[in-house]
Amino acid sequence: MHYLIYFLLILAAAAIWQLVRVVELSSKLKGIDPNKVTESDNRLQGRIMLVFYFALMAFFVWQIMEYKDRLLPVSGSVHGAKIDWLMDINLIIVSIVFVVTNFLLFYMGFKYYGRDGQRATFVAHNNKLEMIWTGVPAVVLFVIIFLGIRLWNDTMSLPPKGTRMIEIYAQQFNFKARYSGKDNVLGKSNYLLINDNNELGLDSTDATGYDDFISPDTIFLPVDEEVDFEMRSRDVIHSAYFPHFRAQMNVVPGMQTYFHFNPRYTTEKMRELTGNKDFDYILLCNKICGVSHFNMQLKIVVGTRAEFDVWTKRHVPFYSGKTPPSATAQN
Repeated sequence: MHYLIYFLLILAAAAIWQLVRVVELSSKLKGIDPNKVTESDNRLQGRIMLVFYFALMAFFVWQIMEYKDRLLPVSGSVHGAKIDWLMDINLIIVSIVFVVTNFLLFYMGFKYYGRDGQRATFVAHNNKLEMIWTGVPAVVLFVIIFLGIRLWNDTMSLPPKGTRMIEIYAQQFNFKARYSGKDNVLGKSNYLLINDNNELGLDSTDATGYDDFISPDTIFLPVDEEVDFEMRSRDVIHSAYFPHFRAQMNVVPGMQTYFHFNPRYTTEKMRELTGNKDFDYILLCNKICGVSHFNMQLKIVVGTRAEFDVWTKRHVPFYSGKTPPSATAQN
């Protein structure tokens, strides 16, 4: 079937080529130079340009209507909604500029097509026009940059005091989540302590880490509560990417990076909003970190505070059954 389609396309191209040749030969027989552009040709081209503009705008509007809900998934975080709003503002501005400038471009071709015996007026400089097309974009860009910087500062500011601490630990090729316990303090770690029984290199001499627990397959977040992620890598540079929360941060060996956000929809609510009963939040690696990079991900569940409390009670602290060093010293 494919070969038949290719064959028909080749035949159509050959037919068009022959038709063009017939028109050229017909013009030569009439004593007309087929390569000479006449005023009638220019008028026709101007009209075609205007028709093309309206066809282009119709296609543009169709694309907006068809793909407006597919550009980005629904934002699952508070700051993500603000990012989406700013992106919409930028798209509206760009769309207005696109429609107006293209109208002027094609309308000029329609109105000022070449006419026999007519010469174009040469304008060397116009201060008013220079001020308009320099000043207006400058003001618009200033507003966009101002809004962007304000949003950036708000998103990247320090989290509020008492924010829940969760560590994202990245290694080829998986993520693990470590939760701080009741003290909301993550215990210290050291890469020198990493072994088969202590993959995260947790420091047993730090008493604050004795209530920490590790979740290797799921990150559970309580809805409408700020969460602060501390991130570190065991081997190479990874990138913790939360697409539905509009959050991403590089995870770099030898240093800690941070990102915080506030989930605003539970997983069940997002399934309603997206119309996808199988929807799940997800954490992805957004740096090509090796051959199994594509498989480096972690499921995220957002639930109520009561559901979160039930989920945490099912997890045993890493040092469960052991006595913290401060208590040992007192005994």
